[in-house]
Amino acid sequence: MRRAGFRGATLLLILVGLLFAVGAAVAQRADSEPVLALVGGRLIDGYGGPPLENSVILVRGNRIEAVGREGELEIPEGARVISTDGYTVLPGLMDMHVHLMILGHADYDYWFREYRDRWRDVIMPISARELLLAGVTTVRDMGAPLEDILAVRDRIARGEIPGPRVFASGPFLQKRVRPLEGAFRWTVNGPEDARAKTQRLIDAGVDLIKVIDQDRMTLEELQAIVETAHAAGLHVTAHAHRAEEIRQALRAGVDSLEHTGLATQPGYPEDVLAMLRERSASLYWCPTIEGLYLYPYTVDEFPERLDDPRLQQDLPPDIYEDVRRSLENPERMPYFQLVRRRVPTLAHKFDQMRSTGVTLITGTDSGIPMNFHFDSTWRELDAFVRLGVDPMAAIQAATFWPARLLGRDDLGAVAPGKLADIIVVDGDPLRSMEALRHVVHVVKDGVVYK
Repeated sequence: MRRAGFRGATLLLILVGLLFAVGAAVAQRADSEPVLALVGGRLIDGYGGPPLENSVILVRGNRIEAVGREGELEIPEGARVISTDGYTVLPGLMDMHVHLMILGHADYDYWFREYRDRWRDVIMPISARELLLAGVTTVRDMGAPLEDILAVRDRIARGEIPGPRVFASGPFLQKRVRPLEGAFRWTVNGPEDARAKTQRLIDAGVDLIKVIDQDRMTLEELQAIVETAHAAGLHVTAHAHRAEEIRQALRAGVDSLEHTGLATQPGYPEDVLAMLRERSASLYWCPTIEGLYLYPYTVDEFPERLDDPRLQQDLPPDIYEDVRRSLENPERMPYFQLVRRRVPTLAHKFDQMRSTGVTLITGTDSGIPMNFHFDSTWRELDAFVRLGVDPMAAIQAATFWPARLLGRDDLGAVAPGKLADIIVVDGDPLRSMEALRHVVHVVKDGVVYK
């Protein structure tokens, strides 16, 4: 008995020794990983405090190891140094409403009919690359064929193609669908079907659930969707064009609202605002407002933006010609028929929503007609500031708060332990959001893409 106990103790000591040796080897490998140092710039870290001048950010692997100031934080010997002198450094931007399967083409029916077979291998990778090089390191893709978007999401995650970190909803859930849109919109018919469709999306691996036209669903159908998603740890987002869409979404307990203010009504009724105030501590709000302001700006003030050379550079010639031709007479497009009636109501409804205390996050509907992936996100932030949002709060709407909605404490800020999603821009976004248009460097997950 004693001999067996001795052998057991000896084996335990050997096992402990091996574990220590493995741990030491792992630590040694981590210490030997090359360090990336971003040195000299003004850091806006995402937390909303004062910027840090003459900053130093050390990245080891895909994580931020240390943040400090020049002369105070030592740069390891052999580190790869990127000078950020004269620039602003920020967390990678997070756009919470994009559509990788569209590229600004004005005729949806034509696009859905002619380009369906090219979404996965051609269109989505183009969109993803444009967003990443524009400083957007994380997105929610808010509606696409299930297999296509999950395949592209996973290819990006494996480093096979460049793009932002993708959180995908897959197909919308709604009551009625046109046949041409059946690949990315699924109908629900009763609570059990709603629950089954939601579970099917969850089992496939989506990151969130999206509903649209939920005022046409029964409350029981919508509750079945929300309860099933929440049981799986996923959040639910809902279109919110109409007052009754918002009411129904709030009754069912959705987590975020999209496109608020796009309907033509002059404002929201008081009962809707009261419901929003009641949920303000836990509710997120994604206005996607710049897509509407973009129409009068492009048509009346600066049509030349449609000739942005990035369109021709990024798109295959046949797709470029199709997109450009579709935008020749935007005032005739059905998509824009109501825009001039909606624009005068936007500022008031934006103020109403802000007054309720719901959490503002940035999303652009990027990819819709004339709203190109390479410049949509900074324009949305610029619209926020023009509508009265403090510039620092606008930056947090594209960094800190989206990370909270996604439940990702490792994103949304530049701080030790966070994933290394960092951008460097030429200019001061606290003075002008147009600085975010001039992206000098992009680091995502510790990899330098620009």
